[in-house]
Amino acid sequence: MGEDTGVHAIRFRILGSFECWDGPDRVRVGGPVHEKVLVTLLLEPQRVLPVHRLVEAAWDENAPATAAHQVRKAVAELRQRIPGGRNLIVTEGPGYRALTTPEQVDLSRFTEGLKQAREATAAGQNAYAATALREALDLWRGPLLSGSGGSVLCAASAALEERRLTAVEQLFDLRLAAGENGELIGELREFIEANPLRETLRGQLMLALFRSGRQAEALEEFAKVREYLVDELGIGPGDALTDLHHAILRNSPELAAPAQAAGPAPFTPEGSPSTLPYDLGDFTGREEEVSQLLGFVEEAPGTGPLIVAIDGMGGSGKTSLAVRAAHQLTERYPDAQLHIDLRGFTPSEQPLTAGAAAEALLRMLGAPGERIPDDAEGRIALWRRTMSSRRMILLLDNAVDESQIRPLLASPTQTLVLVTSRALLADLDAAHTVSLGVMPPHDSVALVEGVLGSSRARAEPEAVAQLAELCGHLPLALRIAAARLRKRPRWTVRYLVDRLRDDAHRLAELNSGERSVEVTLRLSYEGLSAETREAFRLLGQHPGAEIEVYAAGALLDKRARDAEDVLEYLLDMHLLQQHETGRYAFHDLVRSFAQNLSRVGGRAGPETGDGDGDGDAGNEEAALAVRRLLDFALGATDAACDLLFPGRARIHRPEHRSTAELPPLNTSDQARDWLEREQDSLLAAVSLAYRWELDSHVGLLAANVVFPLDLRGRLEEFRELCRTAVTASRRLGDPALLRLSLSNLAVACWKLGRFEEGIEMAEEAFGLAVSLADRRGEAKDTGVLGLLLGALGRYGEALPRLEHSIAIKRELGAERAEAESLANLSKLYAEWGRFPEAVEAADRAVALSRSIGAVDKEVEGLTDLAVARLGLDAVDEAADLLRRARKLAVDVMSPADMSLLLALSAETADRLGESTQATEWAEAALQLGDLSGAPMREAAVGNIVGRLHARRGRFTLALELHQQAHRAASGVDYRVEEARALAGMAHAMERLGDHEAARTHLATAEAAYDTMGIPAAGRTD
Repeated sequence: MGEDTGVHAIRFRILGSFECWDGPDRVRVGGPVHEKVLVTLLLEPQRVLPVHRLVEAAWDENAPATAAHQVRKAVAELRQRIPGGRNLIVTEGPGYRALTTPEQVDLSRFTEGLKQAREATAAGQNAYAATALREALDLWRGPLLSGSGGSVLCAASAALEERRLTAVEQLFDLRLAAGENGELIGELREFIEANPLRETLRGQLMLALFRSGRQAEALEEFAKVREYLVDELGIGPGDALTDLHHAILRNSPELAAPAQAAGPAPFTPEGSPSTLPYDLGDFTGREEEVSQLLGFVEEAPGTGPLIVAIDGMGGSGKTSLAVRAAHQLTERYPDAQLHIDLRGFTPSEQPLTAGAAAEALLRMLGAPGERIPDDAEGRIALWRRTMSSRRMILLLDNAVDESQIRPLLASPTQTLVLVTSRALLADLDAAHTVSLGVMPPHDSVALVEGVLGSSRARAEPEAVAQLAELCGHLPLALRIAAARLRKRPRWTVRYLVDRLRDDAHRLAELNSGERSVEVTLRLSYEGLSAETREAFRLLGQHPGAEIEVYAAGALLDKRARDAEDVLEYLLDMHLLQQHETGRYAFHDLVRSFAQNLSRVGGRAGPETGDGDGDGDAGNEEAALAVRRLLDFALGATDAACDLLFPGRARIHRPEHRSTAELPPLNTSDQARDWLEREQDSLLAAVSLAYRWELDSHVGLLAANVVFPLDLRGRLEEFRELCRTAVTASRRLGDPALLRLSLSNLAVACWKLGRFEEGIEMAEEAFGLAVSLADRRGEAKDTGVLGLLLGALGRYGEALPRLEHSIAIKRELGAERAEAESLANLSKLYAEWGRFPEAVEAADRAVALSRSIGAVDKEVEGLTDLAVARLGLDAVDEAADLLRRARKLAVDVMSPADMSLLLALSAETADRLGESTQATEWAEAALQLGDLSGAPMREAAVGNIVGRLHARRGRFTLALELHQQAHRAASGVDYRVEEARALAGMAHAMERLGDHEAARTHLATAEAAYDTMGIPAAGRTD
C-alpha cells in the first residue's frame, strides 16, 4: 500500500518461527504466551475464538488458575506492541477476533496460492499452477512456532504439514508433466528421506527414474519401499504404487513423458540485445530511491530472480527511476537488458497477456518466428527456460497487477526483474518494494530549473517554488509546466502560476502535447470497477485535508470498516495517500480530478464516451453524499460536545439525523481527541455546507464547532465562523438559527474585544429571542449583553442584565448556563471592587458546575473565586483554589485562559513569599502563547505580572508589561484593565524618576476608576 503505515502494513509469518514485521522493522510481540495466543488467532482470522480456546493453546491441560486473566493481559499488551493493534485484535462476545487481511499472514497467502493452483490446473493452465504452488511453498519455513507450541498448535501444525506435502506432490506431478525428470530425482530423494511413508513421492521418484532411462533403479526403489512398509507397518505398497511397478516392468509406453511437455529448448540470443528507453539527461532527485534499489542488487543472494517492484501514482516517475537504475546496472547483467510495456494503464489498450508478453520478449532476444510456439503456455515455457539461463535485466513496465507478472518469472535465474505499477504489488512474493511519493520541494525546484533553464528559473525563485507547490511536487506535472514555459519564452513563471491558481482549470493547464496529468489520472480511474469509481468521486467531495474512515463511511453510505476497505484499495492504487494510520489524503491534483468528475457526472473526460452518468446525475450523487457527510458531522459533534460540555443548549433538528456509524465517542478523552483531530475538517465542512447553500447545516454545525475553537483559542476563526452562520441563517430565513448564530457571534466579539459590535449582535439576538418566546435564548443574550457592558466599565447597566439572565436560567433548570453566568457575575463584582459578592457568586458557580460534571466551568469558577479571595487578602485560600484549578485545567482551558490562571498563581505565590515558584509561573504565563488575539487576557496577564515585577523592584520590566497591557486594553476599550495599566505605569515611572508622567497617568487612571464607580479597595497599582 504505497506509503501505508496502518494496520495493513503489518505482516505476520507463522509458518516456522513466529515473526511480526512493520514494513522493514521487526516487531517484538512478547514472550511465549503472547506468541501462542497471537498465532492461535491468526490460524483462524476473522473468527471469534473464546478465551478458553486461547488458554488451551497457551498451556494445554496445565493452565494456571489465572490463565484467563493472563490471556486478556497478553491481548492487551499485543494491542499496545503491534502498530494498529487495537484495530487488529478486537473483543467480541466471549473472546477475540483477528481482523487480518489475507495478504498480512503467510498462512493465508499459502492457502490462497493452493487455491489458485487448483483453479489453474482445472483450467488447463499448468504453468501458472506450478508457479502458484512454488510461490506458496516458498512461504514455508517450518512447523508453527518451530514445533514449540504445545499440543494444540502441534495438531494444527500437523494438519498444515499434510497440506504442504500434498502441494509438494502436486508440484512434482506438474513438473513431471512439463517434461522435468532427471532434475527432480535429487529433490524427490530429499523429501522421501524426511517422509518415507509417502507412497505418492515414491511413485514420482520411480517415474522420474524410469523416464531418465534408469529402469533398474526405479524397480529397486519399489523393492525398498515394499521392505520398509512391511518392516514398519506390516503391510505392502498400495494399488497405485504396485500398478506403477508392473508398468515399469512391462516398459509400458504409457509412462513416457508427453511429447509436448518437454517444450522447445531454451533460445540463446546472439550478442547483448538492449531495448531500454534512453536515460533522462535531466533526471533529478530520487537519490534515496536509486540508492535503495541498487542496494537490493548488492545484497542479493544470487539465487534469483531478484525482483524489485516500484509503485507510485501516475506521473510520479516510476519508469524514469527504473530506467535510470537499469542503465547503471548493465555491466552486472551483460546478457540482455529488456524493456516491455505491459499496458496496464495505457489509453484505449488492454493489458498484455502473459503469452503476448512472452512472445514479445523472445522476439526482442532475436528468436525467429518458427522457434516460438503457437500456444500461450508454450511461449511462456520457452521464455521461462530462456530467462533461467541468462543474466539480464527485465524491466516489466506499467503492470496492472501481480497476476500479469507471475507467469513471466522463472526460478532459478540470475535475472534482475524491475516492475513498475500504479498498484502496490503486495502479493508479489519475495519482491523488494520501492514506493514513490511526490518529490521534496528542493528536488521539485531543481527539476523545473533543469527543464526550463537555470537563468529563467533563478530569476523568479519565489514563483518557481509556488509553481512546484501548485503542481503538487508531481514529476509529470512539473515537467509539463516547465515544458510549457520553455515553449513560451514570453511567459513569466508568475504568469503560469496565476493560471494554475484556478483549481477548476488547473488540470487543463497541465497539458503539453501527448503528456497530460489529467489523462494520466484518468487511466488509473478507468482501471477501477464501477463501484470504486463512484466511491472515488464521492470521496472527492470531502472538504478537509485528511479523510478519516467514519467520515468516509458517511460519504459512501457504508459502515466504517467497509469504507476503510475502499480507502485501502485506493491507497494501494496510489489514488490516495496516507501519512497517519486511519487517515487518508488526496494529492492536490487527484482531488481536483475527483471533483471535476463529479461536475461531469462521473465521466473521465469528453472523449471517453462511456461515463457513469450525466451531469445532473453527478450533481445529485454529490449532493446526497455531501448531505450524508454533514449529517454525520452534526451527529458526531453533538455527541462529542455533549460529553465535553455537559448541559449545553442545542437546537434539535430531526431531519438532520444521521444514520452513519459514528467514531467511538464514549469518554471525554475520546471526544476531545476526535475534535482536536477533526477541527480543521469541521471548519471546512461548514464552508462546504455554505457553498452548497445547505444553510441549516451551516448554522447548526457552526454552533458545535465554536466550542473546540474557543477551547483552543482560535478566536478569529470563531468569529468568522459565526459570521458565516449568521449570513447563512439570514439566507435561510430561520429566526431561531439566526438568534443562535448572532448570540455566538456576540460571544466571539467579547473575547476579541469587539465590544460595540458584540452589543449590536447581542441586542438583535435578544430581540429575536423575545419575539420567538425563547426563554433560554433570552437568558443567554441578556447575559452576553451584561458581559459586554461590563467590559466597557458600565457596571450599573451590566449588573441587572446578568442577574436577569441568572434568574431565567435558574427557572429553566439550565444549570450549565447558570454556572456560566454566575462566574461572569463574580468577574463583574471583582472588577467593581465588591469582593464579598464576587465570592458568593463564584462559590455558587463552582458548586453548580461540579454537580453536573462541567469541569471547564468549574475551573472558570475556581479561578474567579480565587480572584475574589485575593481581593479580600485571603491569599492562602486563593492559593488552594488556584491549585485545584490547575489540576483540573488540562485540556479544558484555552491558552489565553491558562495564561491568566498561571499569572494569578504567580501573584499568589509571590505574596506568600514563594519567589522561585512565582517566577516560574509568571514566565510560563507570558510564554504560553501569543495573546495578541485575546486582548482582554493579554491586558490582564500583563498587568498582573507587571505588578509582580514592581513588587520586586524591577520597574523597567514592570513598565514594559504595563505599557503592553495598556496598548491591548485601550485598543478594545477594556476599561478596567486600561485603568490598571495606567496605574501600574504611574507606579513604575514614579520609581524610575519620571514624576510628571507618573502623575499624569495616575490622574487618568483615578478618573477612569471614578467613572466606573470602583472604590479605593478595588483599585490596583
